[in-house]
Amino acid sequence: MAAFQFKDRLQAAENWILSNSNPPQHWPWTWLYKVGRTAYAMARDVISGQLTLHAMSLVYTTLLSIVPLLALSFSVLKALGVHQRMEPFLYQFLQPLGPQGVELAERILGFVDNMKVGVLGSVGLALLVYTVIALVQKIERSFNMIWRVPDMRSMAQRFSNYLSVIMVGPLLMVSAIGVSATIFSSTIVQTLMEIEPFGSLILVVSRFTPFFLVVGAFTFVYVFMPNTRVKLRYAFIGGLVAGVSWQAAGMLFASFVAGSAKYAAIYSSFAIGIILLIWIYLNWMILLLGASLAFYLQNPGSVAKRQQVQLAPELQERVALAMMWLVAKPFSEGGPPPQQEALEQSLNVPGEVTRALSDKLIRSGLLILAGRNGDRLAPGRSLDLITVGEVLRVVRNDEDRVVDRLPRVIPEELVSIRRGDESRSFADLLRGHRAERQENAEARTEAASTSDV
Repeated sequence: MAAFQFKDRLQAAENWILSNSNPPQHWPWTWLYKVGRTAYAMARDVISGQLTLHAMSLVYTTLLSIVPLLALSFSVLKALGVHQRMEPFLYQFLQPLGPQGVELAERILGFVDNMKVGVLGSVGLALLVYTVIALVQKIERSFNMIWRVPDMRSMAQRFSNYLSVIMVGPLLMVSAIGVSATIFSSTIVQTLMEIEPFGSLILVVSRFTPFFLVVGAFTFVYVFMPNTRVKLRYAFIGGLVAGVSWQAAGMLFASFVAGSAKYAAIYSSFAIGIILLIWIYLNWMILLLGASLAFYLQNPGSVAKRQQVQLAPELQERVALAMMWLVAKPFSEGGPPPQQEALEQSLNVPGEVTRALSDKLIRSGLLILAGRNGDRLAPGRSLDLITVGEVLRVVRNDEDRVVDRLPRVIPEELVSIRRGDESRSFADLLRGHRAERQENAEARTEAASTSDV
């Protein structure tokens, strides 16, 4: 009995999170409601296995491309003679692995120092660049999966955007380190440090500078990687949560490594490799979870029971009618056409549903793209020529004509049934079908007997 009550309460809580038509309107209940919906969606994504699958794929690609990635990233810094300033970030990344992490970082940097691009030749250089591009391409594919973006960047954009970030990104990071060091060593800051409480405040800020750089790096990745527009405030929230999670995971993982002497006894020299795989996997999971958090904060309507919402006919018809109404109303009043993204958020349904229906209405000519950037929707013809029935016909229309493949076993009267005749049962249809077949058989028999005479 208690189990059934718990299940009912859990179902009621799930319905309140997902299907609440009257969400809370006052703080802090609005904040708690949004946090609950976002946490539910992120937990659902982890349990479904999509995020973990992409994280495991990225671990494999990272092991293949870590040295080429660092070689390309450090190439510009080596030319400027400042590549030593980026080395502490690699040591910080592998610090949770303990003393073996420091040794591993030194070996990786040794590989990078020994790599001479001029000796590789054209084919070797092409393979080097391809390995790095493949890693960033997989990262973009994972982010596009989270953001429900069907298309990736074009090949030209991949090479230009990816290589520019890989080559210029570390230079900007070194510049940020140099600027922060210059600020903290300036005369004004040194004078303020002698005055309390400014001295303690500046000391705290200086200690948290590496953390701020990590948060900035996460935020930049969340803005740049998806092939869609990401609002900066949501990317920053995701970057802040991911940065805190990364710091906490580093401390917990360091304590785990310190107490895992038995793994070294079992796996011997392979233990560091296994621990490295686990640590890289945790890092990718934190990065992807931060991206998922930014997505659900920017698109709260995408929180649903399933990650891929089932396109039920009821949902498609009502969303299409609501979309046409929200486009036709400002048009008839002489107002500006609504922006497609704002329209999606006002309907409070997943963006992939509204985008699929808006594309279908645009292809049929009922809607057109308007505005300077082509991101607004307007009626494609006079409102007097757009009927509710036509909108429903467009939504129900099978554009791929898969319906034409159905075998000719369905009676014509079943196909031609309209909404007014939907009360007829299949028993009535089958009785009518049998009576029609019997009449046809009798007619053929009578025709055959007449011809014999």
